[in-house]
Amino acid sequence: MRVLVVEDEKTLAQQLKERLEGDGMVVDLAVDGREGLYYGEEYDYDVAVVDLGLPELDGVSLIERLRRGERRYPILILTARDSWQDKVGGLEAGADDYLAKPFHYEELLARLRALVRRASGFASPVLRLGSIELDTVAKEVKVGGGRIDLTAYEYNLLEYLMLHPNKVVSKTELTEHLYAQDFERDSNVIEVFVGRLRRKLDPDGELRPIATIRGQGYRLATE
Repeated sequence: MRVLVVEDEKTLAQQLKERLEGDGMVVDLAVDGREGLYYGEEYDYDVAVVDLGLPELDGVSLIERLRRGERRYPILILTARDSWQDKVGGLEAGADDYLAKPFHYEELLARLRALVRRASGFASPVLRLGSIELDTVAKEVKVGGGRIDLTAYEYNLLEYLMLHPNKVVSKTELTEHLYAQDFERDSNVIEVFVGRLRRKLDPDGELRPIATIRGQGYRLATE
């Protein structure tokens, strides 16, 4: 999951970046509204965290401009402004959720995960597609009721594909959204991960849940 954090308190911003990365996310960090606008318009994100009291361009204006530019990913407001007027203003600008400072990191993480799930049409923290069941809280995966062990990379790959069912996802998209390392775009790293994941999900080769679309990428079938 790729996250944009726009926060001018540098210590808090760095703490958020480190903790989110520790939970397996790719994080881009902006310390003012104009930098946040550049990132938000230039790249595709799964979710964004935006402070309201930003220098250069305030958070409400940033959100409004992102929405006018047809950026549809969920946005969570994170700010010390806790009046109802600020909350209403942020939500009417196009934000999807609101969390006041001080906050517990675990609540922020839960809200971000919920926003991403809902954007993909899932209300429950447990994603189910065919015989595959993925618990986004426990980070456990079951196939046909039996638990399978995945590495962090394999889990992140499966979660992203399950959140985009029937969509053809390119290797470039997977690299940008899942892996902070600078993987070569033409390397076979993603192919290796997909191959391992296929064998664990379908050791007998009967279900074939992940299809390779030649020259385009991969697709997880819903059935």
